Amino acid sequence: MNQFKQIGLLILGWVFVGLGILGLFLPLLQGILFIMIGLAILSSRSEFVKRLLKHLEERYPQHHERMLAWREKIRNWFKKS
Repeated sequence: MNQFKQIGLLILGWVFVGLGILGLFLPLLQGILFIMIGLAILSSRSEFVKRLLKHLEERYPQHHERMLAWREKIRNWFKKS
């Protein structure tokens, strides 16, 4: 993975985490789902993030399948480039 893709994944992951934090307070966004998507993107970089994501998957199983679908979509965007 080249430098551009690594930086892009980090930025995208943190954007989703930020949207998730906003979503915890705004009724329009689903905060937990966005946080899980962001952590799924960042999980390839950090063992701590992997453990946190696993905890959230166990606590919110209804969002787990949606998060997996989003993670695959985002990874496919970067594979095409």
